[in-house]
Amino acid sequence: MRRVLMFIPVLLAVALGIVLFAGIGKDPTQLESALIGKPVPVFSLADLQDPDRVHHDDVFQGEVSLLNVWGTWCPSCRDEHDDLVWLARDEGVRIVGLNYKDNRDLALEWLDKLGNPYALSLYDPQGRLGFDLGVYGAPETYVIDADGIVRYRHVGVITPRVWQETLRPVVDQYAKEG
Repeated sequence: MRRVLMFIPVLLAVALGIVLFAGIGKDPTQLESALIGKPVPVFSLADLQDPDRVHHDDVFQGEVSLLNVWGTWCPSCRDEHDDLVWLARDEGVRIVGLNYKDNRDLALEWLDKLGNPYALSLYDPQGRLGFDLGVYGAPETYVIDADGIVRYRHVGVITPRVWQETLRPVVDQYAKEG
């Protein structure tokens, strides 16, 4: 019996090694989403700038959009912000912001200081929509088609290269189909 008990730690170490090895080399920006091909989750959230205005999932009807999950507490969100402003201003991309688990006053100050790339901003202080989307953290960006269907999920910072090589082809594909 004692001999069997000695092998348990060895077996656990081998099992842990297999699990860790299986994750090596996987790109964390390529996280799968159960929502691909499904409608944006139903929601009712206040507008970040106007708390009396409530938005629903129908904000994604009629035009391909990026849904960008961000927060002032997120250093990577700061890194991508100038590129989001560029996308909205120079590339004409419609971006809906999801201010995630944040403080409204800090978020408004951020947009006032850094520029506002968002056609509209949803305020999700408890992270309910983020949870329904399967958000791991910020920034995350979803391509939503003109029918409100989630078509792609990008985890991490959007840069001009990510836009050109990854997101633009998806946006263009669904803009042509619409």
